[in-house]
Amino acid sequence: MSVTRCVYLLSRLHRRLSPLAPRSAAASPGCQLSGPALLLKRQAASPESCRSVSSNSSSPKPPDTSLFVPLPVKSDAAVDGAVGAELSQPLDKSELLKVLNRFYKRKEMQKLAADHGLDARLFHQAFISFRKHVLEMTSLSADLHIILSDICCGAGHIDDIYPYFMRHAKQIFPMLDCMDDLRKISDLRVPANWYPEARAIQRKVIFHAGPTNSGKTYHAIQRYLAAKSGVYCGPLKLLAHEIFEKSNNANVPCDLVTGEERTFVDPDGRAAGHVSCTIEMCSVTTPYEVAVIDEIQMIRDPARGWAWTRALLGLCAEEIHVCGEPAAINFIRELMYSTGEEVEVNTYQRLTPFSILDHAVESIDNLRPGDCIVCFSKNDIYSISRQIEAKGVECAVIYGSLPPGTKLSQAKKFNDPDDPCKILVATDAIGMGLNLSIKRIIFNSLVKPSVNEKGEKQMDTITTSQALQIAGRAGRFSSKFKEGEVTTMHRDDLPVLKDILSHTVEPIETAGLHPTAEQIEMFAYHLPEATLSNLVDIFVSLSQVDGLYFVCNIDDFKFLADMIQHIPLNLRSRYVFCTAPINKKQPFVCTSFLKFARQFSRDEPLTFDWVCRHINWPLAPPKNIKDLVHLEAVHDVLDLYLWLSYRFMDMFPDTSLVREIQRELDDIIQEGVRNITRLIRATDTATSDSLQMKSNNHSPTASSGISSRGPRGQRGGPKEMMDSSLANRLVRDGLLTPDLLRQLQREWSKEQTNHPTNHSALATGGHNNHKGKRKNKKK
Repeated sequence: MSVTRCVYLLSRLHRRLSPLAPRSAAASPGCQLSGPALLLKRQAASPESCRSVSSNSSSPKPPDTSLFVPLPVKSDAAVDGAVGAELSQPLDKSELLKVLNRFYKRKEMQKLAADHGLDARLFHQAFISFRKHVLEMTSLSADLHIILSDICCGAGHIDDIYPYFMRHAKQIFPMLDCMDDLRKISDLRVPANWYPEARAIQRKVIFHAGPTNSGKTYHAIQRYLAAKSGVYCGPLKLLAHEIFEKSNNANVPCDLVTGEERTFVDPDGRAAGHVSCTIEMCSVTTPYEVAVIDEIQMIRDPARGWAWTRALLGLCAEEIHVCGEPAAINFIRELMYSTGEEVEVNTYQRLTPFSILDHAVESIDNLRPGDCIVCFSKNDIYSISRQIEAKGVECAVIYGSLPPGTKLSQAKKFNDPDDPCKILVATDAIGMGLNLSIKRIIFNSLVKPSVNEKGEKQMDTITTSQALQIAGRAGRFSSKFKEGEVTTMHRDDLPVLKDILSHTVEPIETAGLHPTAEQIEMFAYHLPEATLSNLVDIFVSLSQVDGLYFVCNIDDFKFLADMIQHIPLNLRSRYVFCTAPINKKQPFVCTSFLKFARQFSRDEPLTFDWVCRHINWPLAPPKNIKDLVHLEAVHDVLDLYLWLSYRFMDMFPDTSLVREIQRELDDIIQEGVRNITRLIRATDTATSDSLQMKSNNHSPTASSGISSRGPRGQRGGPKEMMDSSLANRLVRDGLLTPDLLRQLQREWSKEQTNHPTNHSALATGGHNNHKGKRKNKKK
């Protein structure tokens, strides 16, 4: 061997003699500090920051190591070549495997690894990777080869493997080397400090507390209109539009800002002193005299609560007027205590009373003008609206996925005293944002789909807060009905409703938080190889919050992040795309989102012509419910385009043209909703023909009979609801487990074999069994 080769090898061995020696952050793999991350590290080292951290110190929770995804290891053995084998001898793979397995079983090694952040799960994963690396590499690094050779020959101790094992573990799990920095970035215990502009002024906080229809928002808006400058933050686009119009009608120039729209009253585009916006869009750096935060109780919403927290802590206004339920008063006081701001409380009583009736409606025949039937599914909406119009009575329809223009059109139709439409069928979308002339609220059901803190869908009885929000729509002060009434459609639901409304609303105890783009970017400095979904998972796993806060559900964000992970985008653009408000249940919307991201990644503008080709514009009026649902999805796609156009103006250039066809589409949808009974009838006819064909062909799906009935309240309604069977939707909505579905299919198939006429008998006997089914569901 040449002298040069020996000198090189000795220098390599010298550098590797102590692989566990402390290294600077700059030398740690995947932990280079720069930009905000470096600034954070310097701040953390300062005495002031140390005092701040110690004042909030608590033992950090252990990370969820199931989120740590091992990275592939790039070997540097090629640099050494076969030097290890030249200096010692080739390794016997079978003997080597025995040595490695002995190392794995050493309790001392497992404990030592745990002290360095490798719990049992990570230790196992790291060992599997290390063993594969050692056994499958054609040549190992010289120092590792020599150590392993010595152990196999009895000249070394098995524990000598540990430093090389840990070096490998930190290569596949780079977060182990920078865990302290990751914990600092994900420390969410003092969110008030995120808004220095707001903390620089002494704000006055006024809480307007009261039930629905008590005038609390009215009083806050009067102060807003009287101010030199102001911002209104509402939960819905409809509410933002309402305040925008009310302000300008009162000769107070006001701009409108929502996720999909920017409207400036000044023709030159200069900002007005007042702005009405959806709460996610409020600015926390613009100074105002007055800010109004509506529906403050939504600060505990598991998905959107972070927006109310951000507005409450971050708005730069001399006066902050918050409106909402009295259940939030004590919590808002406690939250403002952390900012050193006192809360003045103004309480209001309901302007018009409402009473709970002692009898249920029980039949469509008992409806009267001014009634609103509240359902919690579109299928119930379709079913009941058809039953009503089959009696020769016209009804209006409102549900969440309708475009805002269509909702307003249906509300206007219902409110118009000269219009023959006097019955409204709606979901709880009427709970906020629409002024409706309702005499009697009728709950068709008291069970609503919800998402728990784990992101799991479940069916729950509505809460007292939800019931009051909906019931409060009866007998509005501004309507012709000065007293409201509340009841249920089914007799057995009425005592349950009375019990729900007899309770007080549970006090609010926590507020939502959400990682910002800056925080995720700082995480990415440390973990450059991690996916965005994995970054967010690790962030939430390591995050520390005090008792006043919780981290909002991020499942929708992760769903979109995983969908576009394969598309080459920079981190900031990827983050923005994943915060887009998308209904992930709509396949067409998800497909469009994917195409938008792919086109964007190619640096090719999404032009009007490109969008028209994608949505097949122009679109025909709907012929059935399936067509109507597709048109609603197309409207959401155009909303997505507009939302992205305000984040990436150069890549989504044709905003005005897209908005124009969206208005045309809104008119088409409005016409479809006006003729919804005809669409349902067409859908039912197609479905009946389809079921008849399946029955004739003895198809397992038809023989199962599952698709012949929906949940309670869907008697005679459409069964297809588009591209999946009712059975699949029941499983998806949590009404039926896969095991129960398979059991039902087996039973129905067996019964169909024994009694071929049972299927038709079931179809005719569905109404007779409905009452019994209601009781079973109640149980």
